[in-house]
Amino acid sequence: MHAPFGTWRSPAGGGGPPGWVAATPRRRGAPNDPARAARREPAPCRQRRVTTWSRKVMRAGRLPSTATVRRIVRRLAPFLALEAAPRPRPGVERLWIVDGTLIPVRDRTVAASSRNYRFSANVQVVIDADTRLVVATARPVPGNRADAHAWRASDLPATWAGTTVLADGAYLNTGLVVPHRRRPGRPLLRAQEEDNAEHRRVRARVEHTFARMKNHKILRDCRQKGGGLHHAVQAAAHMHNLARTP
Repeated sequence: MHAPFGTWRSPAGGGGPPGWVAATPRRRGAPNDPARAARREPAPCRQRRVTTWSRKVMRAGRLPSTATVRRIVRRLAPFLALEAAPRPRPGVERLWIVDGTLIPVRDRTVAASSRNYRFSANVQVVIDADTRLVVATARPVPGNRADAHAWRASDLPATWAGTTVLADGAYLNTGLVVPHRRRPGRPLLRAQEEDNAEHRRVRARVEHTFARMKNHKILRDCRQKGGGLHHAVQAAAHMHNLARTP
């Protein structure tokens, strides 16, 4: 007579189970254990699959091969059920925020010694001030380049011409909206101080985006060569947008 552990069936249908069987507790963590079901509620299938794969890729500090990406995309496509990010409505003025961040890179042809005392690359990122989604990323330049120079060298000014773009004081004489600058011996007016305070409050959203993107290890110590850093930034930005898209 074979029966699952902790259960017993009388062969003749009469009588109860032996005392040692009745006293045997059900194995902890069995499939039909009610305590196990109460302790652990599985996450949705799409969330478990996508989160597990993204964590493995980003923690490894390297990008998978093209064949691996195609295989994973074909496998996860039915579970993604992605919704398009909210697009700006026509006739409504949008506000973008741009800023540069330094990403440590091992490839010396892409990076340069910068103010963080490491060989890094300067990456310009543009986000939407309302949805906080990453709108565009520029190709990396050496980390010793100023933000204004990196902005002019990228294709972002031509792409977003005619749109109001917010930036910090490092983007002077670039046509972007920057805070008021105090002149020697001429303190700022009260209205200018209030404008700068509001400017700082809104512009801080791009810093929050950088913090979320750099949760991925590949953006804290990138070992990719050539265009690998640009693809890694785009992948991290895409994961950030997926996390913020309802």
